[in-house]
Amino acid sequence: MGAENRESDGNDGPRVLLAGESWQTLSFEIKGRNVLTDSTYEEAGDHLIAALQIAGATVDFQPCHVAETAFPRTREALDVYDLVILSDIGADTLQITPRVAAGETDADRCRLLESYVHDGGAVGMIGGYMSFAGVGGQARYAHTALSNVLPVHISSHDDRIEVPGGIAPLRTGGPTSIPDEWPSILGYNRLEAKSGADVWAAVENDPLLVVGEHGNGHAFAFATDCAPHWAPLEFLEWERLPDVWEAVLDRVVP
Repeated sequence: MGAENRESDGNDGPRVLLAGESWQTLSFEIKGRNVLTDSTYEEAGDHLIAALQIAGATVDFQPCHVAETAFPRTREALDVYDLVILSDIGADTLQITPRVAAGETDADRCRLLESYVHDGGAVGMIGGYMSFAGVGGQARYAHTALSNVLPVHISSHDDRIEVPGGIAPLRTGGPTSIPDEWPSILGYNRLEAKSGADVWAAVENDPLLVVGEHGNGHAFAFATDCAPHWAPLEFLEWERLPDVWEAVLDRVVP
């Protein structure tokens, strides 16, 4: 897998590629016959990256607009990583590249990830409005090769569960380093664990953290977000969160 195919970078921990966790906002202010426009760009991967680094990982980050063209298109490019994490980045961004949009063929990067995991790599997905099925079903991962890899069944329709009053996940399995009780979250993607997968945490009857295997590799699903609003600051700044990610890394990158 990836660690065997790259030169040492001085860090013995896993090398992780994180794709997603960014957005651009275009706003219009209408004043009679005049229209003013403004735009903003934001990223939301900082807390996750920090937790992964505390857990020992080296993280390369590709925001959504960068991943559209820069996300690996070959096994050689993928194999330098031990783990690939997708977070709030829809399948369209990975599949409908500029070449495909122009009517040309290109690599199916979801299918490439399936091959990568089958041969010993690892992939994970973190919840959000553009993860799993996502808002209005727009994330669309149920209709990609990644649905074969992830340890959960993904809906074809909107899978969001909003919990404005908050709900606290509970540990249901996994290593004892994972705390029994977690800070509250405000929402998640509703998933169904596949047969043979291990559910490490849940919210009521819905799985929150699921790990499993595919071929010679491993995969995980984390059903809530790594940024507001589903993940409040209390959750993101929880001192035990790096312990959770360390346990995940130990399992999926053996």
